[in-house]
Amino acid sequence: MFLLAAISLGFLGSFHCIGMCGPIALTIPVKRTSSLSVFTGSLVYNSGRIITYACMGLLFGLLGKGFALAGWQNILSITLGITILVLLFVPNLSILPVKVGLIFRLLEKLKSQIRQLFGVHTMRSLVLIGLLNGLLPCGLVYLGIAGSIATGDALKGALFMGAFGLGTFPAMLAITVARDHISIRFRERIRMVVPVFVGMMAVLLILRGMNMGIPYISPSIESSAGICLHQCCNK
Repeated sequence: MFLLAAISLGFLGSFHCIGMCGPIALTIPVKRTSSLSVFTGSLVYNSGRIITYACMGLLFGLLGKGFALAGWQNILSITLGITILVLLFVPNLSILPVKVGLIFRLLEKLKSQIRQLFGVHTMRSLVLIGLLNGLLPCGLVYLGIAGSIATGDALKGALFMGAFGLGTFPAMLAITVARDHISIRFRERIRMVVPVFVGMMAVLLILRGMNMGIPYISPSIESSAGICLHQCCNK
């Protein structure tokens, strides 16, 4: 269930993010000598992105596990859902100080590294561009991270973000291989669907945290702290 949600989020979100990641996907240094070389280059580049996403999911899933062990998993899930809804309805609201000195300098350095790699036409450079591109700020990636935290498990978090990355693959591959055949009208239609799906995911996170005992949607979750308390009191 959570993998299907991750793949769907990645697939729908990839069209929404074409405006941001599209310029990179359109200009990655692939050899355009044949359709196979373009496909191979795009595959290598996107594999780098997915690896970065999976690593991020591992780290944030581990963070979610810490919340679960502390007995805060339900509160965390509800908080994440509410935060996503607020950002959905107030898109200009920023919760991250992205222009604060250190973060801004790190982002500029990251972009500089990517620009340098565009001058190198090798498979290694394509992998590195993908790995670094996965670290660039993106609202849909943040939503994926929220999902990986909500899994409450490092492995599940990695699988969630990996599935999210796989969901973005068709669109990002298409924009590289068939960049002249994707109509603006089609992209706009997909973008209209994205907010609806994001809102559904936010509601599911809130329902999941409410611990209502509904299979797959809001399963009963006993906190580790509660289990420990129960066991200790019966010793």
